[in-house]
Amino acid sequence: MFYRYIDPTYFLVMIGALLCVLAQSNVTSTFSRYSRVGSRTGMTGATAAERILRANGIYDVRVEHIGGNLTDHYDPRDKVLRLSDTVYGSTSVAAIGVAAHECGHAIQHNTGYLPLQIRGALVPVANFGSKLCWPLILAGLFLGHTFVQIGIIMFCAVVLFQVVTLPVEFNASSRALRILDETGMLYSDEVSSTRKVLRAAALTYVASVASSVLQLLRLLILFGDRRDD
Repeated sequence: MFYRYIDPTYFLVMIGALLCVLAQSNVTSTFSRYSRVGSRTGMTGATAAERILRANGIYDVRVEHIGGNLTDHYDPRDKVLRLSDTVYGSTSVAAIGVAAHECGHAIQHNTGYLPLQIRGALVPVANFGSKLCWPLILAGLFLGHTFVQIGIIMFCAVVLFQVVTLPVEFNASSRALRILDETGMLYSDEVSSTRKVLRAAALTYVASVASSVLQLLRLLILFGDRRDD
């Protein structure tokens, strides 16, 4: 029968992929919904970012415009906060929330937030691991189990990086919401709307971690008990 030839562990991959699709769909729809809700202060995402940075004594971080949708990020190497088309010039509560979130990363960097430092240290290891883990695992199918083991270890480094990313992202959102509320840049009902946007964004990271952990579990099931002849 056909079902006998189906790898049952592949369902772990399918579950992970489904979680990522659902999380991405949720953040897209949530951001789209609240990007149509203008803030009563009328400030843009770029203006909000500038105010937050200056209010926290950060004067060496530039705020720049970058193309794309939700491509916003803080670059700690160049100390540049880049805001996308849908955030930089928008006055929506969603845009201000995203801008404040990225400012949260800049504040983390400025204050030496430990999880961010750990994450930064793991970047080269995770990049190296993500490039070589699958080629090594595939090579191990022909050249010996040792290559598979090395590939799985490298994949573990990728998973570790994603796990460390979670507290960094949650903390940045927490900082953003607190700043927006305490400074009055958004009204309380607007902060509540922004919280929904940032929560949806955070769930994409959770889904990514869950997907990677499920993939790692699949690898361990498939290759964990094998040995070289």
